[in-house]
Amino acid sequence: MVTWRQYSNTPNYHSMILPVILAGGSGSRLWPLSRELYPKQFLNIAGEQSMLQQTLQRLQGLEKHLTDSTCDAPLIICNEEHRFIAAEQVRAAKVQHSGILLEPVGRNTAPAIALAALQALSKSVDKKSNESDPILLVLAADHHIAKTSEFQQTISRGVDYAKQGKLVTFGITPNAPETGYGYIKQGQPLPSSLQIETNTTEQPIQRAYTIECFVEKPDRETAEAYIRSEQYLWNSGMFMFKASRYIEELAEHHPEILAACKLALAKQNTDLDFIRIDAEAFKSSPSDSIDYAVMEKTSHAAVIPMDVGWNDIGSWSAIWDVSAKDEHNNVIEGDVLTVDSQHNYIHAENKLVATVGVDNLIIVETKDAILVADKDKVQGVKSIVSQLNQAGRTEHIHHREVFRPWGKYDVVDLGKRDKVKRITVKAGHKLSLQMHHHRAEHWVVVAGTAKVTNDEKTYLVEEDQSTYIPLGHIHCLENPGEAPLEMIEVQTGSHLSEDDIIRYQDSYGRDIRSEQASPLQNKKSK
Repeated sequence: MVTWRQYSNTPNYHSMILPVILAGGSGSRLWPLSRELYPKQFLNIAGEQSMLQQTLQRLQGLEKHLTDSTCDAPLIICNEEHRFIAAEQVRAAKVQHSGILLEPVGRNTAPAIALAALQALSKSVDKKSNESDPILLVLAADHHIAKTSEFQQTISRGVDYAKQGKLVTFGITPNAPETGYGYIKQGQPLPSSLQIETNTTEQPIQRAYTIECFVEKPDRETAEAYIRSEQYLWNSGMFMFKASRYIEELAEHHPEILAACKLALAKQNTDLDFIRIDAEAFKSSPSDSIDYAVMEKTSHAAVIPMDVGWNDIGSWSAIWDVSAKDEHNNVIEGDVLTVDSQHNYIHAENKLVATVGVDNLIIVETKDAILVADKDKVQGVKSIVSQLNQAGRTEHIHHREVFRPWGKYDVVDLGKRDKVKRITVKAGHKLSLQMHHHRAEHWVVVAGTAKVTNDEKTYLVEEDQSTYIPLGHIHCLENPGEAPLEMIEVQTGSHLSEDDIIRYQDSYGRDIRSEQASPLQNKKSK
């Protein structure tokens, strides 16, 4: 048995741990499932929950491993464009949070963590002195960890070093000469204010170590040498430190980032679950990782080895690694038939996918794209995404099925002057009051009841009924019922892009027309 106790000469004070979940990023290496507007952290890739939800659930029960510490509800940081997805997934996971802080643009991890640290310090000024400087536990939202209990135990060991003023990172004990990860060379063991008692049948628990150096992704031969030396760990991108200590180190090593983040937070405002910051101020921040900006420069870094079945799910081959396999070592998702096929990852979203005599392939079918790749060459998927971007296409940005805060739509057919959508509006939700310059719309209600605003008229459209929205009419669609509203929308016109929309009112904080009030409002006010 392993037990923890405080040395008698160590100050025993309570600390508050604030988990910070970094949920930005586009996950381009997992295209076509991961898209810019619906990246991998929000996908159910390695289980029945999304990776964000799994990260949040992994924190449940952490407190039972802590001594003289409590764990606050997590602060989530994500891109502005992902805010409704993040909020909905947190709600569905039934997890409390301390807010969802929105980045107007991506600036890498150093500024994101600076926002979290500054926010944590500003929110704790009125607390007791021993809680006024929370310990940040920084986690990525897109990591797979197989051993939750071991993860929590290792995290608990970081608290003591964070209290000492160390900037702690957690290094993964490597099990293979991986060339896709950065490495950390561990130095000398660091003293702890905690004492470990262990019986003779257990190995002593590894402590924190100094960090001799960070190493970029090595070649195969170098990685093999690292493994043989038993001195190197994979760089996991997980951290723990006092909020004030990170701010101090950032002020010393990269003050430009700190200055921009302070300005951005000075003009923050809260909207529903969201914490919005000043966009222009944050855009002025340099883009840099916490590794480059702080961890490689500080003399107070520490690393704790961690063996928890970690995988950063950075490629399709990584998903194959962590997924359950059949008797032929295939990972099968969806409607799939195989003959004489081994060691494949096959994901069918909408159609039957059949394989004959194939080996070591990645096959991913979605509504608008199909990927076929050699499992050993999946890093090339990123090049496909680059080609799509250069060609001005949209398949890397969003799926055919697009999620909105009010529900979703699926473009089921597209012609030169017509587009057909299947629209689902959640109970009690409504679309913005809007107008189109270049298209008219025909709405057919399939299930539920629609409340329609069509210029000056407001009326109900029930199942098997339809209505027509002429070009230029100011209109709104609402679901007043308690069940989802399902409808078919047929657009006709010369320009059928989503950019042909002028919003006059919106319930979700999206941009509305500011130069003038809604003509419909003006009419009603007369």
